[in-house]
Amino acid sequence: MRSDRQMSRFTFPPSIPSRPVYGTLSPRKGRQHLMIADAEGAEALLELAQADTTLMAGAHIIYIPRDTGTRYVARLRAVEPAVLHIGASYDASVPRIRRVMGDTVMGAQIYLAGTEGLIGQAMNEALGAGIPLAAIQTEHRGSVARRVQCVHCKGITEDVMTDPFQCSHCGLNLFVRDHYSRRLAAFQGVCIDAEDPGNVPPSVELYS
Repeated sequence: MRSDRQMSRFTFPPSIPSRPVYGTLSPRKGRQHLMIADAEGAEALLELAQADTTLMAGAHIIYIPRDTGTRYVARLRAVEPAVLHIGASYDASVPRIRRVMGDTVMGAQIYLAGTEGLIGQAMNEALGAGIPLAAIQTEHRGSVARRVQCVHCKGITEDVMTDPFQCSHCGLNLFVRDHYSRRLAAFQGVCIDAEDPGNVPPSVELYS
């Protein structure tokens, strides 16, 4: 159902309007700089530090290594951010993310990098904290796995890498749609064999 395949950069094929589009992080002037990244998203932050060597002095980084372990941690420390917090997981980091975003001042800049799941969820936290969309930058790095909501049981399965896949909550065989819910930070999965139970095509890796 899932794959650990990682790609630092990936060009997503054209899709429907609801699908998120990501850019490239660039230094901006601001009174505060909050950077949230997971896994290979660290590479985008390191490139940001190279682009503006003064930026990290005012940066608060929340980094979640996931399966990259300690690969990027020493390099992130070496660019000397004002604060570097290493999170065990995104869920474990949510209280800190909410506290830091709640403490931002006007003119704060937000930088999100890494997987689509992290970017979407952190984007929602930023908007919910009243941070304007214009102050938020995103850059996809690493895994192309999707965070998918089953439209039938409403359960969310993380890191989906195949289509179709079996819902981790209700067990239905789901077709992974490109339709994206920004409110849920998740793509939508629809039962693929509702009219012909058991007639499920072989799973293929996303974007293969």
